[in-house]
Amino acid sequence: MATGADQAVGMGLVGFSLLLFTYYTIWVIILPFVDSDHVAHQYFLPREYSVILPGIAALILLLCVGTFIGVVTWKNRKPKKVD
Repeated sequence: MATGADQAVGMGLVGFSLLLFTYYTIWVIILPFVDSDHVAHQYFLPREYSVILPGIAALILLLCVGTFIGVVTWKNRKPKKVD
């Protein structure tokens, strides 16, 4: 069973993910249909970043996963037998 601290961290991560998803959805799907002089545009980055930032995040994620797999396989390798 998870402790209270684990549950708090989990809820914080879920809340952050929900906030990030909502922000990105508004930025990419709704904002292009709003006039460019509307006040809502001041809270969002330019549209070019809507492709660049997730791409950078995906590269960092792949780098971390690849590094993790490399470290695990390096530590679990068996020494060669000498006959």
